[in-house]
Amino acid sequence: MNEEIKVLETYEQAVLERFPDWVRVDEREGYQGLLVESANLLPLMSDLRDELGYDLLTSLTGVDYLPEEKMEVVYHLFRSTGGAILEIKVQIPRSNPVVPSLVGLYPGAAFQEREAWDLLGIKFEGHPHLKRILMWEGFSGHPLRKDWQEVFYGDEKKPYEDRWPKGKTKKIEADNPYQENIAYPEGFNPETWIPEPAEFLFKGSIPLEQEEEFDTEKLVVNLGPQHPSTHGVFRMVATLDGETVVDLEPVMGYLHRNHEKIGEKNTFAMNMPYTDRLDYFCSMSNNFGYALAVEKLLGEKYHPPERAQYIRVIMAELTRVLNHFMAIGFFLNDLGAYFTPALYTIKERELILDIFEAVAGSRMMCNYFRFGGVVRDLPQGMEEHIREMAYERLPRQIDELDRYLVENEIVVSRGQGVGVLTPEQAIGLSAAGPVLRASGVPYDIRRADPYSIYDRFDFDVAVRYHGDVYDRFLIRFDEIRQSIRILQQAIDSIPQGEVLA
Repeated sequence: MNEEIKVLETYEQAVLERFPDWVRVDEREGYQGLLVESANLLPLMSDLRDELGYDLLTSLTGVDYLPEEKMEVVYHLFRSTGGAILEIKVQIPRSNPVVPSLVGLYPGAAFQEREAWDLLGIKFEGHPHLKRILMWEGFSGHPLRKDWQEVFYGDEKKPYEDRWPKGKTKKIEADNPYQENIAYPEGFNPETWIPEPAEFLFKGSIPLEQEEEFDTEKLVVNLGPQHPSTHGVFRMVATLDGETVVDLEPVMGYLHRNHEKIGEKNTFAMNMPYTDRLDYFCSMSNNFGYALAVEKLLGEKYHPPERAQYIRVIMAELTRVLNHFMAIGFFLNDLGAYFTPALYTIKERELILDIFEAVAGSRMMCNYFRFGGVVRDLPQGMEEHIREMAYERLPRQIDELDRYLVENEIVVSRGQGVGVLTPEQAIGLSAAGPVLRASGVPYDIRRADPYSIYDRFDFDVAVRYHGDVYDRFLIRFDEIRQSIRILQQAIDSIPQGEVLA
């Protein structure tokens, strides 16, 4: 852990030496990163990208420091060629939180800046389309501000007085009657409001320039948010020229479950089960990331024992395997091979969920990780079962799927050359994981900036080079095979011992 801190300081030192008048170290206790004034943000980020190679903006986050009457925007930068994180921060007055937009430098900042505006009210000057992204236009205020309150507001923190220790219960409607729990922005009329870009849907079609003797027109089609189009998560307003998608406007916010706001009233431990639900295919992985973050805050006392470290990696890699299996199956669904290939992949997922149920007591909402380890050890016989899965079952099944699907003429014809994302586009748009690697960028955080004990394992970074739909399909096979390699090494090397610090 000390070595990791030393590496971070080395990266920061290089930036400090290059920009001594622009940046300074964040010296607050428990903090890291570099502070820069808002006026110097654009030239600094431009130089970091073009001269020092920090071309991958992975996240942009807003923070509200209410007692200090200031806000902060935190930028996490990586080199796509590998290396540790560089954290840049801008502090701005809470009364007028304005910073320059980075969309011109990092197009992937577009959605993230909209989120910071939506939830915290931070304005990004120069953003081409700064509007709400999760809340609807009729929402009043910015809900992640520390002084924002619901129209009906309960106790400041848990446990709530009306539930514990008195134990009295009542219907929430008694204090929160229908139609009195909504506040609209000033001047907003919900009766006349038409959501953007829904106005295009009412037009139905848009005239297109005439081509030769054919009088054609573009057609605007709404996809989602109803199930099964996009599982209710978001919808797409697609503009079609014949069968070719020529434009697409994603519309999000249909499944925003307020985890952040709920978390403000929870303890660290109370938030762990919420991470299960961020992505129900990735419960164990979400537990993992949250546990690592809190352990970093809590210090060495909560450093997990060796056995727990290996169990965590095993659970995370099993999660990756089931996730990629499901991606393969549902991709075939979307191509029209409805559910026969998916049933092959669902079977493997169910076998992995059997393992999760045995170790955690739940198949999907596992709540298995704890700060300093995992909640309980593997049950008797589980190591051998996982070894059989890693050495026998999973390699055999991924090879079988490969034979069935990879050279299928429908998969090939509908995937090759379609939806090409170049390496430059993928990096600029802050793509990650298989999408980034399928565009020819061999970036894997487990190798580029290893966390936990991933630096102990021998595996290849899966990469494909065409950036099309077909390569984004193929790379799932590659990813599964590399996860199997990690699983084999982890189950062979797992030591005995405690599982919780």
